[in-house]
Amino acid sequence: MPVSALSGPQYLREGLRLVLSPGLRLFVILPLTINALLFFGLIWLAIDQFSGWVDTFMPNLPAWLAFLEYILWPLFVALVVLMVFFSFTMLANIIAAPFNGFLAEKVEVVVRGEDAAPPFSWAELLAMLPRTIGRELRKLAYFAPRALALLVLSFIPVLNLAAAPLWLLFGVWMMAVQYIDYPADNNKLSWADMMGWLRKRRWQSLSFGAVTYAALLVPVLNLLIMPAAVAGATLFWVREGGPNRQLDRQE
Repeated sequence: MPVSALSGPQYLREGLRLVLSPGLRLFVILPLTINALLFFGLIWLAIDQFSGWVDTFMPNLPAWLAFLEYILWPLFVALVVLMVFFSFTMLANIIAAPFNGFLAEKVEVVVRGEDAAPPFSWAELLAMLPRTIGRELRKLAYFAPRALALLVLSFIPVLNLAAAPLWLLFGVWMMAVQYIDYPADNNKLSWADMMGWLRKRRWQSLSFGAVTYAALLVPVLNLLIMPAAVAGATLFWVREGGPNRQLDRQE
């Protein structure tokens, strides 16, 4: 495995530094506010429903196997945590997509040295809405059938023991797809070409997805990690050789 395959933590760390810089803070406020509202709403729902969700997935064991409940319970708690976390992350990213795409565009301008403090424009943000929402729907079409298959697997006795690690692996890959797609879409790369670009950098992508996934699991910190991941993914795009078609769009 090449050393560059372990570059994910560096991209996320530098992305966090970027979004805290004076020139980009303004672009973080809107997605940060949206994420905060969704996060606290999900926390309330999870506290209210968590035990019921775990009971739903736990298999009904005969009395002579009751001792296995103490072994299986932590596994199914982990399964519910992963599913709830993943659902929150995908929902937050869909709602915040126009703001994240806008942030990725401005981060790329800064990273490429074109402007250290790009101006904020509501007109520019609104103009991005149709394209970014369309791209999120395409992303959802990729995510939904795979998530549904994992959800069905989660209800099948014995086989559902594999559900938690599979959710984790899928989640790591989706974090890379979710965030690196923002600069890819800004640079007019089609969905198929973007996926091909990621697969050629599979280990680097998984490294970035894994560290982002882990950081997003930390309550409260995850609110700031989302915009940091957008910035980190844009750094990934620029340094790993992603096409630069920003100028074509501006002409």
